[in-house]
Amino acid sequence: MTSRIAILAACAVGLSVSMATLAAYVTLRAQLHERLDDSLLQRATAATATNLVEDATLSDLPAEVLGAADLRIYVVYADGTIYPRKTAAWVSPASAAELDVAAGIRQQSLRTISRDGYDDRAAAVPAGSGKALLFVQSSEPIERTLDQMGVVLFFVGLGGIVAAGLIGAAVARSSLMPVRRMSAAAEHIARTDELTPIEVTGDDELASLATSFNDMLAALTASRERQRRLIADAGHELRTPLTSLRTNLELLALADRRGGLTQQQRDEIFTDATAQVEELSTLVGDLVELARDEPLNRAPEPLDLADVVDRGVQRVKRRAPGLTFEVETSPWWVVGESQILERAVTNLLDNAAKWSPSGGTVRVHLVNGVLTVSDEGTGISEADLPMIFERFYRAADARTMPGSGLGLSIVRQAAERHGGSVSVARRAPHGAVFTLALPGHRDLEHRVDAYGAADATAPTSTAADDSSSARI
Repeated sequence: MTSRIAILAACAVGLSVSMATLAAYVTLRAQLHERLDDSLLQRATAATATNLVEDATLSDLPAEVLGAADLRIYVVYADGTIYPRKTAAWVSPASAAELDVAAGIRQQSLRTISRDGYDDRAAAVPAGSGKALLFVQSSEPIERTLDQMGVVLFFVGLGGIVAAGLIGAAVARSSLMPVRRMSAAAEHIARTDELTPIEVTGDDELASLATSFNDMLAALTASRERQRRLIADAGHELRTPLTSLRTNLELLALADRRGGLTQQQRDEIFTDATAQVEELSTLVGDLVELARDEPLNRAPEPLDLADVVDRGVQRVKRRAPGLTFEVETSPWWVVGESQILERAVTNLLDNAAKWSPSGGTVRVHLVNGVLTVSDEGTGISEADLPMIFERFYRAADARTMPGSGLGLSIVRQAAERHGGSVSVARRAPHGAVFTLALPGHRDLEHRVDAYGAADATAPTSTAADDSSSARI
């Protein structure tokens, strides 16, 4: 990555330097030649007022004088004759433009004469009737200056490209330091399995990326901690019924070796073992349910929550014949998974039945998608309220009662999976109230958003005002 940025910076600077160098070279070359032309025309015009326009004067003028000034002077006649004749070969024959100047047709002319690898510039101005004064000067000094400037610009540009590459590499290394730290952290995590956050510096996009990376590490740490706690708690909860089962089996084996047990004793052991198997089965089922955060096959369908509540009440009533259930429901259609919702509602009802005293009343109300289940038990202490929906959490007075501590966790998971929520509060004068709220609508034909938008196609439900009340 650093090398690519360095190469990109060098290419960008090289392109910029090349364009700037070319523009400077072309501009300077044009200006120098333009100044040479202007100088020749001005000097030639000024010389027309002197005796340089006389042939004899030019013939007698030593060539060394003009050569020292790198300047040659000629008189061009309209018929093509050029003086002085001894050096006329340099400019002969005269161009048509220069003949026009001599004839008075044009005011001036400029042309280039190639010689010895360099060009001469020739400027002609009128110098009287039928003749023109021609100044010729070599452009060799200009071309040499331009060549030297080209070499200087080349090496300056090359140095700029190299410097840009080095600076780009340094900037890239500095800018990508957080990325390298994240890469090193990821490699360290892969090697050691340690979720150590990286240091965040600055407030740019890379710092934001580092912060997001640390947030991900924090989430992974929390997830791993939950997994460890789940495994530890599950192992503890599974150990109790398994230990009891092993004890009962060892007792049966020992009794058989010593002559056996009475029928009543055997019945008691089998009853205890059956209860332990049922507790173990319930615990395993709860663990499997909690482990299915995202089931592979999800089949949400339109459901009337009132029917789900009624089925749950009938199921729990058979397990708690000594309680009275006051049920008041009104239709509330949701899009969800029937098995999960029934499990959640049943868990709420089972919890209320477990804590209600014999002969007590469990009140169940479903109005506008809000299900409340209240009991007449001892209530929940303020210290236990924040933890009541945590996995395997059991209050001090609940540890002597049957249960895995997973039922209410399953309720919360089901509520969140269906876009709802669950809460608990103390009930005056005693008892607890659990509230389960799910999004939906009173009429099935309306759009129900639980897992995402879904349009129900089943027949319209009973109107919301047709609520049902029952005392079971």
